[in-house]
Amino acid sequence: MSISTENFIKTIYMLDTSEGKDSRPGSIASELGISYAATTDMARKLAEKDLIHYKKYQEIRLTREGRRMALDILRKHRLWELFLHQTFGLSMQDIHREAEMLEHQTSDFLAEKLSDFLGNPMFDPHGDPIPDKDGNIITDPGRILLAAAVPGETYMISRIYSSSREILEFCEMNGLLVGTGITIVGQFQSPQMTEILLHEQKLILSREFTQVIYLT
Repeated sequence: MSISTENFIKTIYMLDTSEGKDSRPGSIASELGISYAATTDMARKLAEKDLIHYKKYQEIRLTREGRRMALDILRKHRLWELFLHQTFGLSMQDIHREAEMLEHQTSDFLAEKLSDFLGNPMFDPHGDPIPDKDGNIITDPGRILLAAAVPGETYMISRIYSSSREILEFCEMNGLLVGTGITIVGQFQSPQMTEILLHEQKLILSREFTQVIYLT
């Protein structure tokens, strides 16, 4: 499959599994930085290949084969992220950028070798689950969004579900990393902000952060 096809399939999966997002053509176009017309044209082609279910003006859904492809791409992406982070100490935003390129050039054989080398990990440095070779993926029903955390309670950051360079850079600069403990100081419904205590310092985070940081 072409890189554009793999990115399209992966984007549908990511949007479909993200809180507050949808996989309508307009959302896919915005995420990929392409036109609405290009999105619908690609959708028609992939529907003919039985990779997606496409109906005009409705959300685009992956078929079983499309979901298998998306999970295979994600597996390679997240394995590379972990390798680059552990081996070269690259930052969160750098591992994402490099893995975006490497995922398309990685054979199933190399992915298995990479997984074995890393000890068959279950999560990447962002806390995202790594699908296994059969496409099985872990879900953690105990995770909650930072926006839903209870004031006065202490949690551990278990996932940062974002590919935004600005968000990842801010999190790294301020110690908002997977495995870090934080205490919720307050929740503010308007303008949807959360105040936290991190390493004895207070931070106020906007909705852009409270909707992508997961806690346990």
